[in-house]
Amino acid sequence: MSACVPGIFCIMFSRLICGFVAVVVTLPGLLHPSAACAQDQWVYPLDVAVGAESVRYVADRKLPGLWRLKDGKTEVLFQGSRKFRTPLNAVRCVCTGPEGQLFAGDSATREVYAVSDSGELTPLTSGRIGIPISMAVAGDHLYVGDLELQRVWKVPVAGGDPEEFIVTAGPRGVAVDSEQNVWVLTPHAPQLRKFSPDGDSEVIVADAPFQFPHQVAVTADGTAYVSDGYAKAIWKVAPGQAPAKLVDGEPLDNPVGIALDGETLLVIDSRANALFEVTADGKISRDYPAEGN
Repeated sequence: MSACVPGIFCIMFSRLICGFVAVVVTLPGLLHPSAACAQDQWVYPLDVAVGAESVRYVADRKLPGLWRLKDGKTEVLFQGSRKFRTPLNAVRCVCTGPEGQLFAGDSATREVYAVSDSGELTPLTSGRIGIPISMAVAGDHLYVGDLELQRVWKVPVAGGDPEEFIVTAGPRGVAVDSEQNVWVLTPHAPQLRKFSPDGDSEVIVADAPFQFPHQVAVTADGTAYVSDGYAKAIWKVAPGQAPAKLVDGEPLDNPVGIALDGETLLVIDSRANALFEVTADGKISRDYPAEGN
């Protein structure tokens, strides 16, 4: 007789056992978390970053942990414990540097981590960040938006004390452009500003057209894209022009994390539980999971 009868009981039993194994192997000194029996599908993805050869990294708030997506196949890079105040228990953002370095921000441990190719974590600030909500790399520093402490921090990529870059209410999105300017997105007017490396600011969007902005990405020509969860939209802010919706409505439900892969915009939607690709002219398609899955 089969050890597990097909059907819903089998599925529930398997998930129960899998969850138990995941908790056991993430205890200190035991196997690496990625060796656990992991789920094969994202649960509540919040952010996406692009690595070498268009490898995508996805932060999953409810796994909790990090996924790696390559050639249409996804795998757990780091699976955190569900025990509070353990690494990546509340991962909210990921980003990559020009050399392919991967970084993840976690509010459970108030920390930003460097993540190796094998999923090993290195804490960078000794827990001096509040709620890291968005990050971007410029040279040898990370710029980190902190929702709790209402700041954008400048953090050495090699680790060290965070340096206050700017104080601002609700710093939700952070991006760095080709000239190393730091773009900061907030829900309050002015909603989008650009800061030079020495802190001089320029207002890009003076009022508040975005309903609930999450993140910002900036192209080489200075065009900004903004994800807006309440509007179910991606906005385009071309240089010298007013914000305009590039795509809105279905299939988007709650677009959150965004990242550029060349000229293609990647969009993570937490409610659709999917990764979308958006072209510069507004054509949208689902990248993962594939249609029909």
